[in-house]
Amino acid sequence: MIASLLLAAAWSWQAVPAPAQPAPLPVAQAEIVATYPHDPRAFTEGLLIDRGTLYESTGREGQSDIRRVDLKTGRVLASVKLAPQLFGEGIVAWRNQLLSVTWHGGQGFKWSLPGLKRTGGFRYTGEGWAMTDDGRNIILSDGTPVLRFLDPSTQKVVRRLTVTANGRPVQQLNELEYVDGQIYANIWMTPYIARIDPANGRVVGVIDVSPLIAKVALADRDSVPNGIAYDRVAHRLYVTGKNWPSLFEIKRPR
Repeated sequence: MIASLLLAAAWSWQAVPAPAQPAPLPVAQAEIVATYPHDPRAFTEGLLIDRGTLYESTGREGQSDIRRVDLKTGRVLASVKLAPQLFGEGIVAWRNQLLSVTWHGGQGFKWSLPGLKRTGGFRYTGEGWAMTDDGRNIILSDGTPVLRFLDPSTQKVVRRLTVTANGRPVQQLNELEYVDGQIYANIWMTPYIARIDPANGRVVGVIDVSPLIAKVALADRDSVPNGIAYDRVAHRLYVTGKNWPSLFEIKRPR
């Protein structure tokens, strides 16, 4: 049933009807390991951990910033604001710099780590929603079923990957994280995180974060899950959402 809802969310943006009985996908209910404070004013668009440090990107025109955050307390240690006309979106750490994208206009930025000083920019076509990396390329989502793999040095597209569930394209791929050989993606406006095989784009499983949504109990429909960070050294997985008062460590599905 849950996997069918995920597919329905993806298909609802298309003109074709969904199959009556799609094959079930493995679904894991999110299990909370620990809970930490999170800034409830942060309209979270990007989340990551680099060398043990939490970084976050927030959105909305006039409010967008990129920040370094103390994970345990939620305290903002440093931040840099984007120009007021820009809507900040995803971020990715690559070596000693952080790259960020914006929703409209194809404007990307480069920032120093950990200082968050602007060091340059880059351009891309279409919208920017989220980024992660697989150790070789930067992976960019734009709300469509197609993920773009970028050369980290030039930010040029080197590969495109169409994400499918039961053979059908999955729309609204949002915040991304690369976790143990899989791409995790929040499906916008749903409680689901898709686990994607980067070799063929197939969704191999789903994490249902409904228990976390129930914990934060927010009435604003825009306060959706949107933030996945994986500590690749400590092997810990964290999730949050837009304007959520909490950040959760959850168990990784096996």
